[in-house]
Amino acid sequence: MSAAVKQRGRPALYCSRSCQARAYRQRKRPPVPAPERLAPTSDARSRRRRQIAEAVWRIAADRGLDAASMREIAAEAGVSLRVVQYHFANKHELLVAALHLLHRENERLARTRVHYDPADLRGVLSAMLDEFLPLDAQRTMALRVFSAYYARSLTDPAIAAVFLSDEHPLEELVAGFIATAQSSGQTAPGLNARREADLLVAAAVGLGGDVLHERRTLDDVRETLDYHLDKIFSPVRVREVGEDLDERVCARSD
Repeated sequence: MSAAVKQRGRPALYCSRSCQARAYRQRKRPPVPAPERLAPTSDARSRRRRQIAEAVWRIAADRGLDAASMREIAAEAGVSLRVVQYHFANKHELLVAALHLLHRENERLARTRVHYDPADLRGVLSAMLDEFLPLDAQRTMALRVFSAYYARSLTDPAIAAVFLSDEHPLEELVAGFIATAQSSGQTAPGLNARREADLLVAAAVGLGGDVLHERRTLDDVRETLDYHLDKIFSPVRVREVGEDLDERVCARSD
């Protein structure tokens, strides 16, 4: 015969009456609200978006935009995929935001390196053209990233719509400087400021790419750009030639 005794009624929920009393008191207390998750501040959000965008830049510069999947970007940025998706709804939005951030960063740095001097507009333009040359690590990286976006724009209409804008603010800025120099007599006569600006910008962008591919040296590229700038800002050379001719005429007359 079994020695087990069958328990009558409901099974015991508590080990003792004191345990039951503690549970009853806990139920009578108001629930403690869970700590509220604070939304990230605008500064923190901007820093995180910048961190993720910089990861896009590094991947684009090293491996091209085809390698920039959301998972790869998250790994490069050192964050989870959920963090990337929290800040950017999809990959296109992220690529476009990274491009805009890079433009703003380049503009910020260019302002620190290019100083406007109305008495030396040739020097101003020369400094502006230097921004398209891989003179340091930052400009080299930026040129490689822009090259990756350009390659992607050939097969991605959505990226092309952003990267290949119908507006030409840089060419217009250069043309404005040339026009200002014309009005103050610093340039050769009869120039078309807009066409000269197109040539200068296109030459700097193309030659900068040649330096990246090691087809040309920086010294060679700068000599080419200086040659074109000398053709635009030529009054000094014209006066020197005129003075030399006057001296020759005077010498013959003597």
